[in-house]
Amino acid sequence: MTTAETVLAPARARTAADSATVRRRQGFQHGGWFVAPFLLLFALFVIWPLLRGVYLSLTDANITGADESFIGLDNYREALKDPLMWDALGHSAYFTLLVVPCITVLAFLLAMLAHHIERGKWLWRLCFFVPFLLPSTVAGNLWQWLFNPGTGMINYVFGIDTPWLTDKSYAMLAIVLETLWWTAGFSFLLYLAALQSIPAHLYEAAKLDGAGAWHRAVHITLPMLRNITGLVVALQVLASLQVFDQAVVMMDFGPGPENSTRTFVQYTLEEGFTSYRVGYASAISVIFFVIIAAVALARMWLLRNRTEEATR
Repeated sequence: MTTAETVLAPARARTAADSATVRRRQGFQHGGWFVAPFLLLFALFVIWPLLRGVYLSLTDANITGADESFIGLDNYREALKDPLMWDALGHSAYFTLLVVPCITVLAFLLAMLAHHIERGKWLWRLCFFVPFLLPSTVAGNLWQWLFNPGTGMINYVFGIDTPWLTDKSYAMLAIVLETLWWTAGFSFLLYLAALQSIPAHLYEAAKLDGAGAWHRAVHITLPMLRNITGLVVALQVLASLQVFDQAVVMMDFGPGPENSTRTFVQYTLEEGFTSYRVGYASAISVIFFVIIAAVALARMWLLRNRTEEATR
């Protein structure tokens, strides 16, 4: 390299860097106009309600909005000592512990069946996914009728006389069964798409090596579905913690026998729209938001660590 080239090289590098910076700025300016409508709606319907809710949680606001005064952290102190709030949180957590593993396994088995069956694949897939398309009120009312001790089919088919919706020992289980039937189709679809993306040559090579169906499932299928399983579990945990529709509809908009099915979201609405304590309802909503955010961040942290370990 000549002396002139040595002198001009840094200047050319700076010029190229400056040009790239200008192009990025221009791209951001043009792209910003396309993103602006979404950002405006996001700020209007997400950010502003969130900030407003945090502010209301620091007041003694009622549903009318009159005589609102700032009380600091009093609502949070009351919430942390409120046994009804902890009971509602416990019910949501119990529901989540029952639903998440069951729906993950069920969706996987249904996807395996729909993937490997030879005849009528479209019919099986349609039957497994259609319940997810039903509105929550339709699914809830349908299963409320099925669980009815007098006219429902559940007790009649199995020859039992279980008070599903009037006994606290069975009420939450009834909601869990309805939720499995109603929402498994979404996770089933995720698993089915993941199964179809697994390269066929992996199974062919395993067959040539003498691996049976069980070994192929354990050593090929399950490892290849690890990421989608993590996604299914994360989505189901977040959705189950926010359970509301099916519990309210199946229990005729009540908290269930001996308050055994009152969920956290339901208790929040009762405090805000039945007891008219908007400030207190906002406080427990913020607490619930923190819990949901912690679960989501924990999932992201575990996924990042797993990805880093896999790339080492």
